[in-house]
Amino acid sequence: MVMLPSSMAQDKPTVFTIGHSNHSSERFLALLQGARITAVADVRSVPQSRHWPHFGRARIERWLAGADISYVFLGAELGGRPQDPALLREGRPVYNLMAAAPSFQSGLDCVLAAAERHRIALVCAEREPLDCHRFLLVSRHLHRRGAQLHHILADGSIESHQVTEVRLLRQTGFADEPLFNELPPPPDLLDRAYDIRSGRSGRARQPAGRS
Repeated sequence: MVMLPSSMAQDKPTVFTIGHSNHSSERFLALLQGARITAVADVRSVPQSRHWPHFGRARIERWLAGADISYVFLGAELGGRPQDPALLREGRPVYNLMAAAPSFQSGLDCVLAAAERHRIALVCAEREPLDCHRFLLVSRHLHRRGAQLHHILADGSIESHQVTEVRLLRQTGFADEPLFNELPPPPDLLDRAYDIRSGRSGRARQPAGRS
């Protein structure tokens, strides 16, 4: 398990997520600093970007260190494109199988342990959380394990995981369900929405890098 340097402990495990999208390094750093992030966990399977080379693993690790933000690569454990063919169907990742893999659970353990010492953000490529496995897969299971999730959006606002889930329900057509207005929404309704959106996301072209 990869460990991060110690920092001040938090009362509860709180985890943020962010997509690097087409941001400049300066803008991306400003988003992290605006949320007071002290460490990032890179959950890209392939930590590089042909269009945005400053987000390649070596370079991002270097300029984050210059801003006193720790970096850890967890793409092998929590990336959206597994190398194990048993986790694929017709070449596409199957999130339910990935979530049950011991390596994925080990990656979650690492994030939760780091969250006790850091204000940590999961970093992937996509701008919109609903288009990215950092929300559809990793955040979903961190939340199930008791973490509080928040998503840093491109405009610098921070959206709670619960609000993002409401957007998920709307996008997947469950806004008209009689139980939609219950707070929190019924787990089975959310599970259906996650599964539908994950299927669509798996077929979508990744616009700003590979997750």
